Amino acid sequence: MIFSSCGSKKEVVYFQNASDYETIVSDNYHNNKFKIDDVVGIHVSTLDPEPSIPFNLYSGAGEGGMRPEQIDYIIDKNGEIDFPVVGNIKIVGLSPEETKALLIEKLAPYLKDPIINIRLKNFSVTVLGEVSRPGTYFVNGEQITVLEALGLANDLTIKGKRDNVLVIRDFNGTKVYTRIDLTKKESLNSPVYYLTQNDVVYVEPNKSAITASALDNRASILVSIASLLITSTVLILTR
Repeated sequence: MIFSSCGSKKEVVYFQNASDYETIVSDNYHNNKFKIDDVVGIHVSTLDPEPSIPFNLYSGAGEGGMRPEQIDYIIDKNGEIDFPVVGNIKIVGLSPEETKALLIEKLAPYLKDPIINIRLKNFSVTVLGEVSRPGTYFVNGEQITVLEALGLANDLTIKGKRDNVLVIRDFNGTKVYTRIDLTKKESLNSPVYYLTQNDVVYVEPNKSAITASALDNRASILVSIASLLITSTVLILTR
């Protein structure tokens, strides 16, 4: 216990090499790209609303005077969406800004100065392992950092390994595994510091957790053996 308490600070403190009042200029930036099976909301508007009506799909007439709900687009296995009037448009691998520019180009023959709003509707991340509340979390907005995702999971437990957090990223069937050391300030410049939709963050148990688990298993086995011996002894004595 004494040795464990002496080494615990290095295992649990974030950004240990950051100095007081230190300023870090980061060139890291957030730039989500659309993936296959993403759900994308797209709304087209113009100063005169009439010409833009055919480019927005709705679920039907509103009931009880309520406004009908606009239909979202799902990126198919070819990386495309079927957009009204225009037809199939490939947006996989594009950012929302790039998609907006592409749509403006496609709509140029039909609309003058269209206003296009694009939003990713299924942005979620999954946090697993040694965190207080593992699970899948939906993100309101267009970005989330690995620290914010861990915050949604109520932070790492004391048994979580902070210097080797794994981020699993899937892009159209290709999985990329990247590890990040949260005890170092350099983690802020990691390519996985900003998460993308459907990323999985996995926190490994540290050595003390693994040792405790092994001891628990051994204790359970010993208890089971002891129970069996006691039961056998009682049966022998009662005969």
